Amino acid sequence: MNNPNIVILGAGYGGIMTAVKLQKSLGPNDANITLVNKHSYHYQTTWLHENAAGTLHHDRTRINIKDVVNTSQVNFVQDTVTSILPEEKKVVLENGELSYDYLVIGLGFEAATFGIPGLKENAFTINSINSARLIRQHIEYNFAKYNNEANPKEERLNIVVGGAGFTGIEFVGELANRIPELCKEYDIPREKVRIINVEAAPTALPGFDPELVEYAMNSLEARGVEFKIGAMIKEVTENKLVFEKDEQREEIATNTVVWAAGVRGNSLVEESGFEANRGRIPVEADLRSKQYSDVFIVGDCALIFNEETERPYPPTAQIAIQMAENTAENIAKLIKGDDHIEPFKPDLKGTVASLGHNDAIGVVFDDKKLFGWSATAMKKVIDNRYLLKLGGPSLLLKKGKLNFFK
Repeated sequence: MNNPNIVILGAGYGGIMTAVKLQKSLGPNDANITLVNKHSYHYQTTWLHENAAGTLHHDRTRINIKDVVNTSQVNFVQDTVTSILPEEKKVVLENGELSYDYLVIGLGFEAATFGIPGLKENAFTINSINSARLIRQHIEYNFAKYNNEANPKEERLNIVVGGAGFTGIEFVGELANRIPELCKEYDIPREKVRIINVEAAPTALPGFDPELVEYAMNSLEARGVEFKIGAMIKEVTENKLVFEKDEQREEIATNTVVWAAGVRGNSLVEESGFEANRGRIPVEADLRSKQYSDVFIVGDCALIFNEETERPYPPTAQIAIQMAENTAENIAKLIKGDDHIEPFKPDLKGTVASLGHNDAIGVVFDDKKLFGWSATAMKKVIDNRYLLKLGGPSLLLKKGKLNFFK
């Protein structure tokens, strides 16, 4: 009898953790495990804002897949998924196809632009190592170019971030740390540079504790960040952003707009015939597709509701990792003939948002609020715990944030 084939699509938090857990719970004679990913590395999405600002090199953020996946137990295929054929139990790649008995979809997210004119064409997004590197290089290019023009353009030094959710706030926090260094390097007075955060909601960090939101805004404003709250972005062009606030249209001269205001699941799942809401597939309690019992969904592509709030769980790294652990355990049970698989029950331990390398806010455990250094330390504990879980002490020592005072 042939071993069942397990195919995992994507090496984000959900995909790679599923592979790591399966290689520990299944032997080579139990199943054939294949992990498919576009790149040879996994990267920490929650660190990309640091790469984009230039406060952390991108090599720290990416982790070679073969450093954490045992290739004698997991077949790693570096390729791009072009379609999924669930009726045929096949996955089509650019360079071939794979058949599966169990499929795990962890293809991650895409930016949701909400149809704003010019946004897709003229704004940057923080969604990969390469996109983060492009933002960093673009900002540095504009600083370098500024004093080499006969008539320096103000739009080169106006950086606009769309969205004051977690990604937007964390990115402007890193920019607030980085800009003084760039000003010194490129001989530009700090007061000429603007960091502008535009948010459509009536508050920054919507849904977060008001006391923590106030602390975050005060901290960022003290370091030069401007907030446009309750401001709806209407258009983005090559050299300006248009927004509407209090029924008044305003413009900001800029050629650097970074969009951090919305994500959706990978559009490939919709194109492959799965019923989805903005690229997120509604799943059963055990994270299996409602349409196909041999397909599990983890991470940003999964749509699962919190029964208490009747709202979807947010697509966070914390939840993606827990989904992966649950999925790996259930697939191992099914392969070993145990049909009593476990429903997914998120264990939300809290949320921490960085405001730069030396400041943060958070809510942890039993709604305990953290401010400043204690929140920064907790953020590093969370990051380091993931590395330890993924690749053990050696990965932690290689990639971890071990200096809690910097």
